[in-house]
Amino acid sequence: MAATSGNTSQPLNDPSADKGRGVGSSMSSSPSGMGSSNPTPSGQQASPHSAQAPGSGANANDVLAKVVQGAHQTVDRLAETAAPHVQRLQEGVASAGDMINSRAGQVRDLGDEWTESLRCTVRENPLAAVATALAVGLLIAKLTR
Repeated sequence: MAATSGNTSQPLNDPSADKGRGVGSSMSSSPSGMGSSNPTPSGQQASPHSAQAPGSGANANDVLAKVVQGAHQTVDRLAETAAPHVQRLQEGVASAGDMINSRAGQVRDLGDEWTESLRCTVRENPLAAVATALAVGLLIAKLTR
């Protein structure tokens, strides 16, 4: 006896049992089994939104290349125009730095001269130096109270 399924009384290997369940029926009438849609010659589905002009990617690349080239030329022109100004600015900064260093050296020399002069005065008049220091100290004390 042939095997039967639990719910039906027909045997499992009977081809007539599959007719009611749709087993073995074809999903489409086309030989490729792709359904009723119409594929493009390359095998891709045609879409009304994907219709682009051939070579439009190349046109976009050409436009992008022209924009990049124009930007590069503009930057080059700006660099050529700015170069003399930047050089003058660098020279001015270098000159100002040299002047500041020169003035700082002069101020150091002047401070050294005053210090040496004060030392000589204290050595020559020690009592006057102590009295002056005491007077300056009292004056500062009164001002800070």
